[in-house]
Amino acid sequence: MVSQAENAGIVASGDAADQALTGEGGGAPVGTEAAGPDEQGPEDLDVVADDEAGLEDGVEDGVEDGVEDEDSAPSDGDEGSSEVDLADLEQESEIAADYVEGLLDVADLDGDIDMDVEGDRALVSVVGSTLQELVGPHGEVLEALQELTRLAVHRQTGARTRIMLDVGGYRARRRVELTELGQDAAEEVKTSGVPRRLDAMTPFERKVVHDAIAAAGLRSESEGEEPNRRVVVFPVG
Repeated sequence: MVSQAENAGIVASGDAADQALTGEGGGAPVGTEAAGPDEQGPEDLDVVADDEAGLEDGVEDGVEDGVEDEDSAPSDGDEGSSEVDLADLEQESEIAADYVEGLLDVADLDGDIDMDVEGDRALVSVVGSTLQELVGPHGEVLEALQELTRLAVHRQTGARTRIMLDVGGYRARRRVELTELGQDAAEEVKTSGVPRRLDAMTPFERKVVHDAIAAAGLRSESEGEEPNRRVVVFPVG
């Protein structure tokens, strides 16, 4: 069953998530118990996947498009509203944790699941020593599993979610590497005065690089289409 997750991860798109949830292409649907009593057809899942893709791009390009930054703090509001938001995020974490636990059982993998809330985002982390299969090359399997988890949460809550899934601390390590990459690219562009195009990255990776470049005082944008979308760093002026 791990190979099904890896095959979904290679594509890491709404279509891959749809296929894994509906069981098309052979095998039983993955994690269907977390879907809840109301069933949705493939066309419904496509709409959700498209919405999530748009949300992710809007977030990671927030500096350019005026959309709220992915890691920004929640907007100020009354105390009651904040409590409701926190309760919603905790509910998302619980749904996601149950779903991921089901995936681990199906794949016959051991792992401990940690839940947390950071700012306006729920976080679910899987910790274990034999989880590389759930990360995959360049984090592709992890991206697909995160999409599946978001779809599972959406099907129970009816609301879009920005929950983040991490496996074996991959995203934390990758964040450090990408921050250094963004800083190095910014220094190079400052010296040369010539824009630099970086390699294609996932929305999560682009967001980290955008933040590092902005902290260095330069401007960056994303260009291209998935899965070849990349960050371009521009000199001042």
